[in-house]
Amino acid sequence: MNPVLAEIYSTILPSAPYIVAAYALMWLVLLIYVVMIVRNLKKTEAQMSILEEQVAELRVRSK
Repeated sequence: MNPVLAEIYSTILPSAPYIVAAYALMWLVLLIYVVMIVRNLKKTEAQMSILEEQVAELRVRSK
């Protein structure tokens, strides 16, 4: 093997587990964030539909 490549690999490979762990943690945090956003969006949509029904009911009563 080329001595230059051997030196490069010897400096990169020991830190590989930390890099993989950092990427895995980043993806996990992103996934949790997206799940939280979707859950809150569904809750907001449910509240909006209830509000729309109540507004429609009030409009019917006022006529």
